[in-house]
Amino acid sequence: MLGDLPALMAEKIAVLPTGCWQWTGAIQSKGYGSFQFRGRTRSTHRLAYELLVAPIPAGLQIDHLCRNRACCNPAHLEPVTAGENHRRAPHTQVTRCPAGHPYAGDNLIVKHRPGRGVNRNCRTCANTSRRAKRRAASRDLVAS
Repeated sequence: MLGDLPALMAEKIAVLPTGCWQWTGAIQSKGYGSFQFRGRTRSTHRLAYELLVAPIPAGLQIDHLCRNRACCNPAHLEPVTAGENHRRAPHTQVTRCPAGHPYAGDNLIVKHRPGRGVNRNCRTCANTSRRAKRRAASRDLVAS
């Protein structure tokens, strides 16, 4: 299957023991491989999927089942909706904030940001931060 890719692309792939086809060429800032193909810079995982499997259906994204962004093995890639891709992301497996409070129940603040996904915040930490800011502002008023 690797031999079905353009030669210049195939020579920049290292097959790892995990089965990942690790891209060894240019890597974008978020860890995805990129490759010049027919005059356009393309993400290697999307290009490999399109060349070896099928066109990516409109409105879908390619999810790395192996969680390795530099992998372009089509067996590790799956077209999914943006919502499903976000639900599968590694950060969704985090169950506690950096201070150790649970991301659950009344302590969980969920912010839906159009076009930017969903953020989870810790209510305990948000309240602590808000109180500290109010105290600092109050001290500034008294000092002036």
